[in-house]
Amino acid sequence: MGRTNSEARCMSTPETIAQVIGWIGLGCWLACFVWMHRISKKQERTLRDLQDVIKRIEHFSKVEHDLIREVHPQVEQIKDSVEEVSEAVNGNAQRS
Repeated sequence: MGRTNSEARCMSTPETIAQVIGWIGLGCWLACFVWMHRISKKQERTLRDLQDVIKRIEHFSKVEHDLIREVHPQVEQIKDSVEEVSEAVNGNAQRS
């Protein structure tokens, strides 16, 4: 016995729904893939920027450390000189 048009539409409706859901799922998968790819690129760019900042900080830290090492003995000498001048000034002030 042959099917009527209404029976044929009824039988194809579940198949059509399955195909539509499949295409929707494929579209969602594609959208998520593109979204995750963009997030990954942003993370990579942020990581490169962070590494650049770290390299600059390390460079400045090394320069600062070298400056402190170079200036430190001079600071001690200046401190000793200031103490000598202070003692001399205080000694002169007490004698007056």
